[in-house]
Parts: sequence; structure tokens; C-alpha cells
Amino acid sequence: MFLPTTKEELKSLNWNQLDVIIVSGDTYIDSSFNGAAIIGKLLLSHGYKVGIIAQPDVNSAHDITRLGEPLLFWGITSGSVDSMVANYTPTKRKRKADDFTPGGINNLRPDRAVIAYTNLIKKYFKKTKPIVLGGIEASLRRIAHYDYWDDKIRRSILFDSKADYIIYGMAEKTIVEFANKLKLKQSLNDLRGMCYISKEPKNNFIELPSFEEVVSDKNKFIEMFHLFYNSNDPITANGLMQKHGDRYLIHNPPAYPLTTDQLDNIYELDFERDVHPYYKKFGKVKAIETIQFSITLHRGCFGECNFCSIGIHQGENIISRSQESILREAQIIIKHPNFKGYIQDVGGPTANMYGMKCRVKRHTGLCINKNCTFPNVCNQLDVNHKAQLELLKELRKLNGVKKVFVTSGLRYDLILKDKISGDDYIKTLAAHHTSGQIKIAPEHSDDNVLRLMRKPGIDSLEKFREKFLRESKKAGKKQFLTYYLIAAHPGCSKKEMLKLKNYVKTTLHINPEQVQIFTPLPSTYSALMYYTEMNPFTGEKIFVEKDIKKKELQKKIITGNKKTKIGL
Repeated sequence: MFLPTTKEELKSLNWNQLDVIIVSGDTYIDSSFNGAAIIGKLLLSHGYKVGIIAQPDVNSAHDITRLGEPLLFWGITSGSVDSMVANYTPTKRKRKADDFTPGGINNLRPDRAVIAYTNLIKKYFKKTKPIVLGGIEASLRRIAHYDYWDDKIRRSILFDSKADYIIYGMAEKTIVEFANKLKLKQSLNDLRGMCYISKEPKNNFIELPSFEEVVSDKNKFIEMFHLFYNSNDPITANGLMQKHGDRYLIHNPPAYPLTTDQLDNIYELDFERDVHPYYKKFGKVKAIETIQFSITLHRGCFGECNFCSIGIHQGENIISRSQESILREAQIIIKHPNFKGYIQDVGGPTANMYGMKCRVKRHTGLCINKNCTFPNVCNQLDVNHKAQLELLKELRKLNGVKKVFVTSGLRYDLILKDKISGDDYIKTLAAHHTSGQIKIAPEHSDDNVLRLMRKPGIDSLEKFREKFLRESKKAGKKQFLTYYLIAAHPGCSKKEMLKLKNYVKTTLHINPEQVQIFTPLPSTYSALMYYTEMNPFTGEKIFVEKDIKKKELQKKIITGNKKTKIGL
């Protein structure tokens, strides 16, 4: 069933009042790729009555009041993307399109959506039930953070929104416990994975430099960020607190990760895999094309790219689903009336991390001064693609499946590190699981820029490229690699972009189109570099391009035609 979004649906279910109402910046797609749908269906499976209001009009009472007031709490998310990222390009121009809005026009998601929705609720429901923020926007903005669009340090979004709680990260464990405790009128203050505001400090919690300190001193902001970043592993993390004025943000330690069985249960909830009929009538939702018949294999990413927010939000531990659960989901997809035989993607944040774990950190937590993949792949990491190869083989054998594609991005350095099954993985991808092209993200070719990004060197890229193209030729297929590149990352100037242009032209022999201008995402190391113009690990000054026109020209060095004049 779809979660109700209209009064008529409530009547048909014979529900007088909802326990929880979720408000989302995305339209309502009932899919495991939609965080609001996952949380809603999970709470439903625990006996709670849950409804969803998607993309409410913030200028009227019509949408926000149509389901009444919840008995327990409101849940607010901006959707699958931070609303400022969804609404603006890296050069701060308004985006015209939105894949998560019916009709595809970007006109329904407000800027700073979780703040806008909290204000909307409070306008029409005085002294209402607790308001809980979740999703990536709240998660990445849960402490004092650099905001690219305002070009300043902003307070925790909990203060700016005046909501009651943030449940950060992948919230399933915390949200169920939160609902249970709220229902039983028990204390919430020690709940892992949650932030709240207090007038008093909390004993034994680490005090971060205050909001006022980090605004006035960039070195204090760097100090704060290191403490915050290193307190995201559930095994080793301490509780944190940060003073904002005369009150404290209390940041409880992260929730413990789900087990494989728990993750299986979540992805096997009864999803409709479609847009709710109420919203579908307003137009086509482009996002459904890529997620309707795709399967998530795992969560988390241990790559720790400095510009990426996945580690802070999903975590750096890989939590993989069982093969049996994935095959059961595939059987459900096969029975869907719209399925034509093609599973669009089997992957995750990084497709080929499925089943991979560190021999050390599962017991002792993440290493503070050591990275899993940088500068080289750590020997303690169990890098073996055997489990994914076995899974792909079983998926190919299913009746009703014509093709199974891997379209999530790959870490080619992991494939090359795997001396047991890496070559077999490349061969299998080339022969069976490539839909014309495979996505990889070298991002750059300059060693210094790659170090600042925390990305592998280009030697591994060239080795992987050679092997993949060779195996594609053996399979009798003309297939390609799609290279994702970044312009104007901290440390990157015209000089480094010209070097990249020469590299892609003479070595890769391509004219790349997938070039994006760097966006400083909240609570990432690259955003820290952008704001402070320092390498936070060494204290050295670094070049940071902040002029928008010069950022655009950096991109045009790669994508522009011969007539493009590059004068930075």
C-alpha cells in the first residue's frame, strides 16, 4: 500500500488520526530509494499510522493541514538532496529542472526546505507535537557549518529551524526507538543518533569550539571540524556539544549500524515502486526511470573523498544485504507489470564495495589517522569481488531477466587491488553488465589536486581502462568509460585544468562532457578547505578559486570547443 497523503485515504483506512506525518521536499515515490518512504514504511511495520505530505505549498494552509495534526510527531526532510544543492547550480544559478518533482519543473522545493517546512507547521499548528528533522540536509547541517550559498558559517540547522530534534544519518534504528519512547512518554535525551538543544552542558561530552568562536577564527573552525569528523564512528565516537549563544547543541553519539538481517528487512518492506497517484496526476517524475527497477546492495562508503558527504551521512562501514534478500527483491521486480526484463542498476554509493569489510575496524572502530583507500588501498581491507560476482551470476539466471546492469560508480583502485577476483570482475562487467558505458570518477589528473580530494593517482585509472577496453573487445562489444571530472576544487587553478585537458586528450583520447564545477557541500573537508583556504591537515595555504566566472572558465578548458577563449 501507499502511505496516505489525502483525507480520502485516511477514511478508506478507517484512520481517525495519524501517529506521524512526514513532510518531504521530494514528491512521494514509494520506493526504497526514497528516505521518507523507508522511514514511513518502517514505522508502519511497527504499528504506527503514518502519512506523507510531499512538496507542500509553503504559502498556504491547504497542503500542510490536510492530514490534520499527528498524535506523536512531525518528521521533516528536504528530500534526497540538500535543498540548496537541488535548487542551485555550483555557480549559484537557479536550476530549472527537478527530477523529483512532477512535471520536472523546479518550482515546488523551497530553499532551506527543512527550515521552511518547520515554519509552515508552526504557523498553522500552535504548540504542536515535536518536530523532528532528518535526511541529508539536516544531517550535514547538524553542527555549525560553512554554507556556500551565504558564504558564511551558519548555526546548527536545529537553531535556525527552531525544530525540536535532529535524527541524523541513516535513521531507521533511532526513529523507531524515538517513536516508542515518545509513545511511552520516556526520556529521549540519551538516544543515539540524535541532536537536541539544552540550556545546560552534558557531562562527559566533548565540547566543540562554540559557534561564535568558529565564526571569528578559521583555525577554531578547523579544530571543530576535526573533532566532529572523528566522532562519526559508532564504536569510537564520543558525545559532542557546541555552544550557540547561551544554549548548547547536544550531539549524541551515532546510532549503531544495522545488521545484515535488519537491512534485509528494510529493503523487503512492501514498496509500490511507483509515484503516489495523487502526485502522479501532476506530471511525469523523471527519477522513477532510474530507480523503479534498481536494487540497492549495500550502504556506506569507506572511500572518504574529501568533497563527498556519503561518509558523514551513511557512514564509512559497508553494511551489505544478503544474496537471498537481493534475489527475493529481484523476483518482486520481475512480477511488476511495467518490468521489461532490464534491472537498471545493482549497486550502492560505490557499486563494487559490496561485501567488503576491514579486518580491524569492525572490532575497534575507524582509524583516526589512516584512510582505507588513500594514498593506497589498506592491506587490512578485505578486497574481494567474489561475493558480487556470485550475486551477479545468480541474477543473470533468473527467468524474466534479460539484462542486469551495474550503473553506480566504481572504485577502479579496489578492482586492481583484488588479485583474486578483480580481473574476473572486469571481464564479467564487460561481458554482461555494461549498458554501453561504465561510470568512473577520476575527478582530476594533477597529483596535488588529487591529494586534496583524497583520490587515487592516475596510474590505476590507466591500468583499469586498458583492462576494461580489452575485455570489451574480447566480448565483441563497443563499450566506453564515462569519466566524471571536477573543475575549481581547492588547489585547482588554470594551470591544473590545462594539465587535465592535455591528459584527457592525449592519454584517454576523449572529449569529456561529465565535468562539474566543485560545490562545497556542508560538513565536508573540501568545503572546509574552500572556506579557510588552508589544507586542514597541514595548515598550509592553498589556492582556492572563488570567482564564479573563473570557475566557469576552468570547466570550459575541458568542455569548450576550439573557439573558446580561456583567459583566467
